[in-house]
Amino acid sequence: MALTMTEAAARQIRRSLEKRGKGQGIRIGVKTSGCSGLSYVLEFVDEPRPEDQVFGDGTVKIFVDPKSLIYLDGTELDFTREGLNEGFRFNNPNVKASCGCGESFTV
Repeated sequence: MALTMTEAAARQIRRSLEKRGKGQGIRIGVKTSGCSGLSYVLEFVDEPRPEDQVFGDGTVKIFVDPKSLIYLDGTELDFTREGLNEGFRFNNPNVKASCGCGESFTV
């Protein structure tokens, strides 16, 4: 099982951690939410959990809990800017459908 990130995502995570002044990386997970069933969760990681799976390029780490990894396997994390909007984009091959607002998905 694997999770990857683009250089744009790695750069944004590094910037966020530097601005914050601490942290080992970010945690990506999924939770039950929205009209399609699941939504992504992002949070800073100061102390990893023993069960975390760790992915990254050495300078940026992504932590994923085993329950979320089932839904995230093969996902590429990207960071995009479109006009005035910017944010992380999850290129997840497991997604079968997503809601109209883009806040949740189903596998």
